[in-house]
Amino acid sequence: MASARPALPTGLRRLLGGGGDLPPQLAEDPEREQGRLAQVLVREFEDQGSGWFWQTDRDGSITYLSAKVARIVADGPAIGLTLARLFQSQSGAAQSERTLNFHLSSRTSFTDLSVRTAAQPEERWWSMSGRPMFDDLGNFQGFVGSGSDLTEKRRAQAEITRLALFDGLTGLANRQRMRSTLDQALAHSRLSYRATALMLLDLDRFKAVNDTLGHQTGDALLQQVATRLQRCVGEAGLVGRLGGDEFQVLLSGDVGRDRLTALAGTIIEALSQAYLLSGSSISIGCSIGIAVAPHDGDDSDVLIRNADLALYAAKADGRGVHRFYRPEMLAGAQSRRQLEDDLRVALREDQLYVAYQPVVSLKQGRIAGYEALLRWNHPERGLVSPAEFIPVAEDCGLIEALGEWVLRTAVAEAANWPAGVRVAVNVSPIQFANPALPALVTSALAAAGLPSDRLELEITESVFLNDGAASEEMFRRLKSLGVRLALDDFGTGYSSLGYLRTAPFDKIKIDQSFVRGAAEPGSRNAAIIQAIVTLADTLGMETTAEGVELQDEIELIRKLGCSHIQGYVYGRAVPAAEVRAQLGQSEAPAPSGHKISRRPRLKVLRRARVQIGNRTSEVRIRNLSATGAMIDGIDFAVPEPGTQLLIELSDDKMIAATLRWCRGGQAGLEFAELINLELLNAPARRAA
Repeated sequence: MASARPALPTGLRRLLGGGGDLPPQLAEDPEREQGRLAQVLVREFEDQGSGWFWQTDRDGSITYLSAKVARIVADGPAIGLTLARLFQSQSGAAQSERTLNFHLSSRTSFTDLSVRTAAQPEERWWSMSGRPMFDDLGNFQGFVGSGSDLTEKRRAQAEITRLALFDGLTGLANRQRMRSTLDQALAHSRLSYRATALMLLDLDRFKAVNDTLGHQTGDALLQQVATRLQRCVGEAGLVGRLGGDEFQVLLSGDVGRDRLTALAGTIIEALSQAYLLSGSSISIGCSIGIAVAPHDGDDSDVLIRNADLALYAAKADGRGVHRFYRPEMLAGAQSRRQLEDDLRVALREDQLYVAYQPVVSLKQGRIAGYEALLRWNHPERGLVSPAEFIPVAEDCGLIEALGEWVLRTAVAEAANWPAGVRVAVNVSPIQFANPALPALVTSALAAAGLPSDRLELEITESVFLNDGAASEEMFRRLKSLGVRLALDDFGTGYSSLGYLRTAPFDKIKIDQSFVRGAAEPGSRNAAIIQAIVTLADTLGMETTAEGVELQDEIELIRKLGCSHIQGYVYGRAVPAAEVRAQLGQSEAPAPSGHKISRRPRLKVLRRARVQIGNRTSEVRIRNLSATGAMIDGIDFAVPEPGTQLLIELSDDKMIAATLRWCRGGQAGLEFAELINLELLNAPARRAA
């Protein structure tokens, strides 16, 4: 049987009574009925609402406390305990406790005082108000008051604060907190003259993981990256995530260059270790840009900009490295921005033109087609290299407009060529990802009246980093138009050979890095070319060897089975008018350039020691290759060609050589065996 509730104390009834009209049925004994009504209302309020009531006697002991609060704050009965024993203001420090005690001891009213549970494991927060009670003679009788639960409100405020300052995925500081902390650190640095370092980090190859394995795997990867990054930095700095795969590290105090270099190396090594996600081993990398205040900027905007420029340099230098900001990086960024502005003007004012490089059929001995290459004749700078302006066009969003202009121009020109001559146009990964590409190709062919089989679209392996299903659909739509597809720069991309099973290529273009040096003795490039040709033949594809510059490479390429050849040996890219002149000739273009391959030579100037028999001489090396060297300065009688000698190319290491020629005070040596130029390159430069 439930116990009866205690009657409301007089002070509490007075707190709640306060007059008011009564219903007629209660008017016979207004005071009694009003007290009864107040009690009903209080009980209802305590049971259904978040508020509660309390009262103490003149000694500060509790005489009334709402039951629902009493169960939370007291292990047993609350009546008779002091208020300060059950509640503490703020954090519970002595000064905060006195805040509540102050009002009780000074007998002053208080409103909305924040207090928390004093001795319970679960932290609860309350808002309390109270006022002193006096009898008719002015004697103090105690306190009476009310309260409400603040716990959920406090938790909500804490969550809002967390969301405002922390990244929801990784738990690291977010962009807002990092910026606020950086502002504070720089302000403190100006007063204390302490350095502040900012690291910007970008994950290498993360997009490929996100696109191929899905965003859920990408998010899990970011969480592991955050854990490793936090472990590397520890208490030395603040780690934050700016969004996507961009992270930031803020350090103050001891931020010398050596320490920053060591930390950057530790971070890159840690983040480059393999990750195990969803049963797969995933490898990514990390690039870092570093700027240090006040030397690299004394306000947040400048420091962030300069760290970003350093990060850009790290990516440009091959990724997986760190770079410190240097003033020339800003000049380079400004130059790129100017180049971007000039490129927009060039596209609008016809400063661009298309040049065509011949592709020769080795079987037929004639020009089979041309590759269309974009050229820019700047009014002030002259010819600007595509290697310089194409990346700018990709970064600023101009590449699709440029690509469409090249396609339409090249197709229109090719319509004037003989029926058997094709034109090849490069398609950037950005263009390939655009679903409107097939419609653009169709429009260009129709406008020019060029048969679709005379257009060859050159696509690089990087397109396979995008969504596989979307890539397959794009290949299907392009092939349905009847155009030819060529895989450009084969062997230099990111993908495996697996995509060749499904991608409908008509040709593989062998990258020039495999062609160069293929005719030299001991080179493995010929074997690589042979393997690519065999693979292409098996799949029914043609092959084009790119970047051929030497005449002896033509015969090698023919023997290896390549169907086509392209490079300076058959001519550089020329304007459309010269193409028509070439095609008007009955004979194929004659090869030009060096007839034989020779190993690369280094122009050096360094001293060396030559020993012939028992005689030694100090000489100067003028140039150096893997097979020989040119020297001058022999201080005794010039020996005859064929003389055997020893030459010291590195400290205390003599190399056997044969004198091959001698004239005008200079001599040519042939080494008895190939030497590694990379091992000799650094000493040679220092000596020069």
